[in-house]
Amino acid sequence: MQTATKPDTLVIAGAELRSRLFVGTGKYSDDATMVAALEASGCELVTVALRRLDLDNPKKKTILDVIDWRRFRILPNTAGCRTADEAIRIARLARSMGLSDWVKLEVIPDPRYLLPDPEETLKAARVLVAEGFQVLPYINADPVLAKKLEELGTVTVMPLGSPIGSGQGLQTLEQIRIIINDAKVPVVVDAGIGAPSDAALAMELGADAVLVNSAIAMARDPVMMAEAIRDGVQAGRKAFSAGRIPRRADATASSPTGGISRPS
Repeated sequence: MQTATKPDTLVIAGAELRSRLFVGTGKYSDDATMVAALEASGCELVTVALRRLDLDNPKKKTILDVIDWRRFRILPNTAGCRTADEAIRIARLARSMGLSDWVKLEVIPDPRYLLPDPEETLKAARVLVAEGFQVLPYINADPVLAKKLEELGTVTVMPLGSPIGSGQGLQTLEQIRIIINDAKVPVVVDAGIGAPSDAALAMELGADAVLVNSAIAMARDPVMMAEAIRDGVQAGRKAFSAGRIPRRADATASSPTGGISRPS
C-alpha cells in the first residue's frame, strides 16, 4: 500500500520518474509558450519528433536547442514514419545523434485518422529491441498486440484513448482496462486526451502514465491547461491508490438506519 512518506515513482527501463505526465512538443504557437507549458506541467519526459526537425542546417535552432536537457529527458519519436523501415532508420539516427536509446515508436501510414499500423509496429519493435533500444510503442488499444510487444521486450505499451489530436477522450476505455490488467510493463495512455478529466480517468483505471500534446498545445491558455492536466493526473493517481468504492446497482445509505424509530 502506498504510504505518505514513500515517493510514488514510475520506473521505466530502470529509470525513475516522479511525474506520470509525459508531454509532446508539437503544435505550440511558439517556443516560449512550449517551454512555459512544459515547466507548468511538471513533466520529466518530453517527446520530440525527429522527422519534423530541420537537421540539414546546423546553424538553425530546433526544439532540441530550446529544451533544457538538464531538466527534461528527451524521448525521440518516430512520428511521421509510415513503415517499419522508416521508423528503424529514425531510431538509429536518434542514437547516432547521442539523444537516447529510448524511442517512442510510431508507425502510421493512415494520413486521415492517424491510426498506427500493428504489423509494421511489431516488425520495427522486434528489430529495435534486438539492437538494444528501449522501445515505447504507440498502438491501438489492442490487448493481444500489447501482450506480443511486451513479450518482445518493449519497456512500455502505449494504447490510444482515441485518434491523435481528436480530444475525444477515452473511447477505448474497456480495451485499455484489459491491457492494464494483463500488462507486466507500464501502460501509458497516449492520444485523444482532451481535458484533465480524461487524464484523471486514465489514471483512475490504473494506467501508469499519460502522454498529452494537443490538449495542452492547442488550448487557449497552454500553460494553464498544462497545470490543470498535471493536477488531473495527480488526482487520478491518488484515487487509484486510495481505491474507489465498487459500483452497485442499489443505493446504500451513508448514515446508519438501525435503531431509528418509525412513526406509529
